[in-house]
Amino acid sequence: MSNPLADMEKPDLIFCIGTNMTECHPVAATRIKKALKRGAKMIVADPRKIALAEMADLYLPIRVGSDVALLLAMAHVIVRDDLVDHTFLQERTTECEEFLEHVVEFTPEWASEITEVPAADIEKAARLYGAADKGAIYYTLGITEHICGVDNVQSLCNLAMMTGNLGRE
Repeated sequence: MSNPLADMEKPDLIFCIGTNMTECHPVAATRIKKALKRGAKMIVADPRKIALAEMADLYLPIRVGSDVALLLAMAHVIVRDDLVDHTFLQERTTECEEFLEHVVEFTPEWASEITEVPAADIEKAARLYGAADKGAIYYTLGITEHICGVDNVQSLCNLAMMTGNLGRE
C-alpha cells in the first residue's frame, strides 16, 4: 500500500536543537535523512557532536543551557533583516510588535558570549531559517528538561510564528 503522505511537500530547512534523533527517534531521523537527500538544508544546535551534526549544513555547538540566548539572537537577526512574516503575525498573534521590539537588544554578539558559538554562525542560522520557504523545528527532551525548558520551547514557538512556519505542510 502506498503512503499518500510520501508525495507531500517537505521542509526545505530543518532546525534540530537538543535532540539526538538518530539514537532516540530513529524513524523520525530517517525522514530527516530523506529530506536532506531531496535537498533540504539542516541546522543542528547541540553541545554534543551527534550524528546529525555530521550531516548538517551548519552545526552550532552551543554551551549547555544557552538555548534561549541562541534563539533570541536568531529572532534579532530575523527582525533586523526583515525576514518576518508580518501578515502571519498580524492575523494570528497578539502583542507581536512588543516582541519584535524586545528582541532588538539580543544581538548575535551578545549571544556569542553566552553560547560560545561565533556570532557569524548565529547570523547564518537565523538567515537560513528566516529565509526558508518551509522551516521545520525538531526538538526533544534535550531542551525541555532544563530549568529553562518552558522558555526554550516558547522561544522556538516565537521563531516559528515570526516566520509563519505554523500550520503548513
